[in-house]
Amino acid sequence: MTPMSKKINAALKDLKKALNAHADAVGGSAVSMKKAQRANAKVAAAATAYAAAVHAKSGLGNPFDDMLQPGLESVTLASLAAERDALLQGRTGEIAVQKPKA
Repeated sequence: MTPMSKKINAALKDLKKALNAHADAVGGSAVSMKKAQRANAKVAAAATAYAAAVHAKSGLGNPFDDMLQPGLESVTLASLAAERDALLQGRTGEIAVQKPKA
């Protein structure tokens, strides 16, 4: 087995722990929304830390970028992806503000 970077290994352990806690929080018959939201945030933070450790070691991108969001339609996903890509290209400019009619 190839040895992993200590940072990647630590981030992986944190991600596994966060995923297990998340599964416990949302897998029961009664789901506490507050607990589930906290667990969601911890998984997101752990996934981000893992992706950062992988990027620092290998230069690879985020392995979670292309994951689909459950419940969103393909048209919405395509729109969000296009918006994200436009933002990544550094497209900036003035934002048109409409004044309410009196």
